[in-house]
Amino acid sequence: MCFHDRGLGVTLLIGVIMVVGLVFGGFMLSGGKMDIIFYALPFEGMMIGGGSIGAFVIANSMTVIKDSAKGVLKVIKGPRWKRQDYNDLLNLLYELTRLFKTKGMIELDPHVENPKESEIFKRYPKILSDHFAIDLITDSFRMLSMQFDDKFQTEDVLNRKLKKHHHEALAAPKAIQTMADGLPAIGIVAAVLGVIKTMSSVDQPPEILGTMIGGALVGTFLGVYLAYCMVAPISGRLKQIEDEDAAFYAIIRDVFVAMVAEHPPNICVEIGRGNIPSHIQPTFYDVEASQKKLAAA
Repeated sequence: MCFHDRGLGVTLLIGVIMVVGLVFGGFMLSGGKMDIIFYALPFEGMMIGGGSIGAFVIANSMTVIKDSAKGVLKVIKGPRWKRQDYNDLLNLLYELTRLFKTKGMIELDPHVENPKESEIFKRYPKILSDHFAIDLITDSFRMLSMQFDDKFQTEDVLNRKLKKHHHEALAAPKAIQTMADGLPAIGIVAAVLGVIKTMSSVDQPPEILGTMIGGALVGTFLGVYLAYCMVAPISGRLKQIEDEDAAFYAIIRDVFVAMVAEHPPNICVEIGRGNIPSHIQPTFYDVEASQKKLAAA
């Protein structure tokens, strides 16, 4: 595992510590007292959490709700595809394109029609477990077997598939961002309810009224704090992860279009390598060494 992968959990932990420690630490160092916040937090949290989660459930399908829950785990784990996965994809595509160029579609057909039983695909189990990646590869070769070999039309068809998949992948971060946008207003709703409760107790001493007003303002604070310090950053990070993972599938498109354009397998793979995110991109020599090992095997 590279440093980039290990650093994901570290940066998340540092961010949470800064968001919680510096905000509340600054409040206490300036003379603020946490007892009012601790007293009001369970009630205000119930109203704001219930309102925001309830609105989220109303606004989204069950698929988006499940994907959003998985998305929070993605933010913790980071992108699905790591450096080794990209190298494996290049090797897989190299093997398939080389087999097609040297022996034709007849020899490749058993691998395309039954990838789970293919000795080539089984060498890359993580890729084999990804339904969309396997469908994109096998469907592309099926189109080629049906004489759909115009490189411009092929690229257009694959772009449409990638656009559809990415649009669906971005539904979760968009839904979470909408939740973040609504949290400040829901915080105001909770604060107004607190003011209503305070107004019904105007006959109480000033120190009691002050505590009640402070508790009501916790609602406003909590809504804004959660929106901009927690939920919106989660949405933004999830979108970054989905954008990065989308590059994995774009490599399949680039390699296949290059193959349809009748480039040799090593050139096809080199074209695909150029689309890998820079921080995990293997070098030309790394890929060349992998291809030599495959050729020797």
